[in-house]
Amino acid sequence: MYNWNDLRYFLELSRQGKLLRAAARLHVDHTTVSRRITALEKQLDVRLFDKSPNGYQLTDAGLRLLPLAEQIETRSNQLYQDIAGKDARLGGTVRVATPEALGSQVIARHVAGFRSEHPDIEIELVAETRRMSLSKREADIAISFSRPESGRLIAWKLCDYRLRLYAARDYLAAHPPINGSEDLAGHDFVSYVDDLIEMPELRFFDNTIKNAHVVFRSTNVSAQFNAILDGIGLGLVHCFMAQAEPRLQVVLPQQISVERTYWLLVHEDLRRVARVDAVCKFLTRLLGHNPSLMMGD
Repeated sequence: MYNWNDLRYFLELSRQGKLLRAAARLHVDHTTVSRRITALEKQLDVRLFDKSPNGYQLTDAGLRLLPLAEQIETRSNQLYQDIAGKDARLGGTVRVATPEALGSQVIARHVAGFRSEHPDIEIELVAETRRMSLSKREADIAISFSRPESGRLIAWKLCDYRLRLYAARDYLAAHPPINGSEDLAGHDFVSYVDDLIEMPELRFFDNTIKNAHVVFRSTNVSAQFNAILDGIGLGLVHCFMAQAEPRLQVVLPQQISVERTYWLLVHEDLRRVARVDAVCKFLTRLLGHNPSLMMGD
């Protein structure tokens, strides 16, 4: 029979990926974490982690154990709250994968409010426009451009959002006026690198601006935004990034508008884990209750 208390060490190392970080979270020496993991592996007669220069990664057996251990953790927290009659403080790490612009320009700016409610929950924000696997536990929560069609994932719609055509006011003052879409032919544009776009939902530029003269491309939304601010050309920008920037002006708002949707995804094994649920509720409130921010109205 294994020592179920060793699951605490297993869970923390799976979340932190490094002995020193896990030890710091558990307030023990790193050798204690290593010893308890070794003992658990011996008791279960299985290897739970692969060690590499980047840290500790779960093996297939570790991935199978993870949701079971998290269920035990959740039950333990519920027991404490129900039996002791106290409101146990939620703690632990939650990794959230989001599109770059949303993560850096919206979520990161509202983390302080979440921290005031849950000071013991650490959010790891992976703000990159690439797919991350929830099944392989590359993240606990993901915000996606589409609803998944398969897998053991729970999904719900967070919000709609809008992109409009923007340009720097200095650029517009130095170039011919734009009164209609036919006038765009004489202007420069900023966009994505076409052959590096992984997600079809991001292929909106060519469908919206026909035969555009693109002079600068980047896979990074912030780089595009800064290039537009610098007056290099016009570009499609998220309203939640552009509407608070006085140096930018929307162009042809009645003719050019791109609308998309953000979805929240969480693995069904994690849906009822308290710390994950707290972050899901935070993201749902933040994005679902701010239509003027996300749509630019």
